[in-house]
Amino acid sequence: MKFDLESRLIQFSVDIIKVADHSMNNSYSSNHLCKQLIRSSTAAALNYGEAQSAESHKDFLHKMKIALKELRESMVNLKIQKGASLIKNKTEVEKLIDEKNQLISILVASIKTSKAKNS
Repeated sequence: MKFDLESRLIQFSVDIIKVADHSMNNSYSSNHLCKQLIRSSTAAALNYGEAQSAESHKDFLHKMKIALKELRESMVNLKIQKGASLIKNKTEVEKLIDEKNQLISILVASIKTSKAKNS
């Protein structure tokens, strides 16, 4: 499952980048939110990668929580952009929101499982 989640987080980041490059309008607000969305979505994947090489259980949980935090930031960003109609392809934004929701659920479950194993 570890590699499946990593692959999904990477693909989510790639999909965000593609949407940002091809489907968003070129307004100030779109550019501002788009840059932040790319940062937060890629940070989730990168922090998950770091968690896989954590130096301790505490370090692992910390990095996993950061990955979760970044995904939640991506969620709010996507909702803002959807509400303001900044992403042109409505089907694509719905697909991204669905995947982001699934990824958040997986990370929450993983964090809970890890905490329970080490309590």
